[in-house]
Amino acid sequence: MKTILFTGARSGIICGVIEKLKHKKYEIYVTVHTETQLEVVKEKYRKDKNVHCMKIDVTDKQDREKLLHLDLDILVCNGAVGYGGSISEIDMNLVRQNFEVNVFSNFELVQIVIANMIEKNKGKIIFMSSLAAIYPLPFLGSYSATKASISTLARTLRKELKYLHSKIEVAVIEPGLYHTGFNQVMFQNKYEWMDVDSYFSECINRIHQKERFLEKYIEKKSLRSIEGSILDAIKDKHTHSIYRAPFVQTVCAKTYQIFFE
Repeated sequence: MKTILFTGARSGIICGVIEKLKHKKYEIYVTVHTETQLEVVKEKYRKDKNVHCMKIDVTDKQDREKLLHLDLDILVCNGAVGYGGSISEIDMNLVRQNFEVNVFSNFELVQIVIANMIEKNKGKIIFMSSLAAIYPLPFLGSYSATKASISTLARTLRKELKYLHSKIEVAVIEPGLYHTGFNQVMFQNKYEWMDVDSYFSECINRIHQKERFLEKYIEKKSLRSIEGSILDAIKDKHTHSIYRAPFVQTVCAKTYQIFFE
């Protein structure tokens, strides 16, 4: 039975993945950010003997060190936050928090977990990035930058481990726009200050319109394709370096990257 730990597992895409794994041969650790969230997931999985719930704030050193006592086969770094706003005026405290949660915490988690994996010469580390890493959206520059960093972190770690002839596998998941509510939070939180005082105050209606278009016509309602990609990354005997979904958004992002960037 393999042991797998998910960070940021309160809601969203990762919940469907856990549902599909919990009846398989996995010992699953579900981690969430707060004690309140912990009570919710404990109730949700109370009948599942192979699912263990923990409070791990990925930005808290003491919480991260709880992983020192676990012998993990697979780590899925899913915890993330997103703050919107124009690069030219977003509060740098928001940018720093975005990078603290989405990037720096992953560096620190990996350094904790990988020591045991190197000693065993086996294991798998999966990073949740985004297609925003290669197709950044206007006014989501801070979030897009964190995801580009994560994708680069994963690719670099994979190359470095080859020097050790290591059997540790590293993968990055780059989802497109899916309807989980996360995008809506990012779209809306910038208006707390952009509606009041912004270089782009005269463009607010246009920005709203484009976001509504994305929500209505581009955002994927079914999570099946991305859940499948994450499950493939977990289960594949020979793990790919990158898993992307949905297909159409992936093609559009890659076309942009090749021809229009």
